[in-house]
Amino acid sequence: MSRFRIPSDGLPRPRPHKGRLFRRVRKRRVKYITILPSLITIFNGVFGFIAIALASKEIKPEPAHWSYFAVAGYMVLLAMFADMLDGRLARMSQSTSSFGGQLDSLCDMISFGVAPAFIMFKLVEYKLELSTVIIGGFLHRFIWLAALAYIACAAIRLARFNVENEENEAAHMSFVGLPSPAAAGVVVSLIIFQQDEVPAFDVLIYLLPFITLGMALLMVSQIRYPHLLNVYLTGKKPFAYLIRILFLLGLAVCNNLPIALVLAFGGFAGGSLVKGLYGAVMGRRARPALTPADLTGGTEPGPVAHD
Repeated sequence: MSRFRIPSDGLPRPRPHKGRLFRRVRKRRVKYITILPSLITIFNGVFGFIAIALASKEIKPEPAHWSYFAVAGYMVLLAMFADMLDGRLARMSQSTSSFGGQLDSLCDMISFGVAPAFIMFKLVEYKLELSTVIIGGFLHRFIWLAALAYIACAAIRLARFNVENEENEAAHMSFVGLPSPAAAGVVVSLIIFQQDEVPAFDVLIYLLPFITLGMALLMVSQIRYPHLLNVYLTGKKPFAYLIRILFLLGLAVCNNLPIALVLAFGGFAGGSLVKGLYGAVMGRRARPALTPADLTGGTEPGPVAHD
């Protein structure tokens, strides 16, 4: 077949290289995937969808129906466990791939982006329908803003992680910005705490949109957060680390799991924030003031000679 086509005007023109374009697409086709890590990653997204479905159920004023929000929060925690497990299995089996990373981010967007924002939105909206709050109109608009901002910041956080992420295990020691699972953990742990421990504590429900917006801003911030598993649970650590972990486990065993969750996620999200703010303030105080010599390149201007 000739490389040129003859149009109606009689001038030969080269044919478009359709075959070359299709060959480029076929080279990037995924042929093999690791089954077990990918399956666990999909369970991550499934748990997130179940959380959304539970939070969207028709709620009635009876107290027994309030547990839907708590169970939805526990589904997000199960998704978090699956998210930790699939990455660990992939690295242990040396089967990390770009496909697994993209699949993980898509499922994370469901479980740690959409699900926490939706649960918060439905809970606060339901509470506003039952009560006559003077600032209800403002809160109703603000919960939309908080939920949409959280979803947008979670998407930005995950996209930035995909671009900056390295498959080397030594590079997974810290994150820039609050990880999306930790941000989701803060939101759902407060919801579980309010639903299971103090259902009549309405102030916490009204504070949830503001906390959700704060977590959204932390996700896109430049604050560094440590990798929990690689920094705190592997290798030799100070004895105080063991005491903290045993304290949280003791709270969970003593039928105070919601309190342990709030302390764990809140401490993780707030600890690095306080440390970063403290470092910024102390750095500014320790910075020496500029002298005239600094402004003139190291030499102070001398007297000007006149003829």
